[in-house]
Amino acid sequence: MLQSREGQRVPNVAFRVREGNEWKTVTTGELFDGKTVVVFSLPGAFTPTCSSTHLPRYNELAPVFARHGVDDILCVSVNDTFVMNEWAKDQESANITMIPDGNGEFTEGMGMLVDKADLGFGKRSWRYAMLVKDGVVQKMFIEPEEPGDPFKVSDADTMLAHIAPGARKPDQVVVFSKVGCSFCAKAKQLLDDNGVDYVDVPLDNKVRGKVLGAVSGEMTAPQVFINGKLIGGAEALQQYLAA
Repeated sequence: MLQSREGQRVPNVAFRVREGNEWKTVTTGELFDGKTVVVFSLPGAFTPTCSSTHLPRYNELAPVFARHGVDDILCVSVNDTFVMNEWAKDQESANITMIPDGNGEFTEGMGMLVDKADLGFGKRSWRYAMLVKDGVVQKMFIEPEEPGDPFKVSDADTMLAHIAPGARKPDQVVVFSKVGCSFCAKAKQLLDDNGVDYVDVPLDNKVRGKVLGAVSGEMTAPQVFINGKLIGGAEALQQYLAA
């Protein structure tokens, strides 16, 4: 039975990390002492849920966490530093400190080391997240002990709701565009001028009409979506931002 370690200090562990061509030792004291830290731990780098949702959402919400007093966000996995470094390059992780718990010492000290030999993984971390202040665990969100890899409570949104209920989250914006389109350029410039981060999805002539028609009901580019809502083209976006 996995147990919460709320009110206890994190294990005293030294992590071996590779920075460039040099080995470096990072201690839990350096990571936690005098700081407010969010930790999320997961079964393995490059695994589906970890790569598609768990890590990217913490990275996306990192500026919001920072505005509400969080000094750092750590991603812990029972993987070696080379694997974690390559995963960081492959992922949206610029705002996350990757911690390779290669020997599983930290994870074992947290009581979260589990046997995943049936998957060929060996000993790995159960999925969980925690808020740590000055080395003491304040809150833990431990995934239920169910078959498979449950992902219900250790996500970034749940942690943020605990730390700062009602915190304003960044808008999720997508621009479907085409190369050389002046209206598309105008829409993207409007977003840039308003400090809005967005994903640009350029579509070629072979698929543009079908894709835009399917997702927006319109055939012309650009088509801008914000938080799942269709805003429309450049003129509609300008009106939306002005409002």
